[in-house]
Amino acid sequence: MSHPHVHASHPALVARLKRAEGHLRHVIGMIEGQQPCLDIARQLAAVESAVTSAKRALIHDHIDHCLVHDAAETLDEMKAITKLL
Repeated sequence: MSHPHVHASHPALVARLKRAEGHLRHVIGMIEGQQPCLDIARQLAAVESAVTSAKRALIHDHIDHCLVHDAAETLDEMKAITKLL
């Protein structure tokens, strides 16, 4: 089990994900409101982009601040995290 990681960037990351969460709720409302599929798809692409951007920021922060272990452990962790890109 991993130990908690808290970084200065986490509050901004949480705010970004909460905005994406609200945007996703709006998209669900669009579907329920029978909005045009093209409009829904555009909004889903925006939500997807926001989540991908948040994931990338988290991974970059992790690389910058957490990978300070011995070389073998760092390499294993880099391999594991790059699978998530």
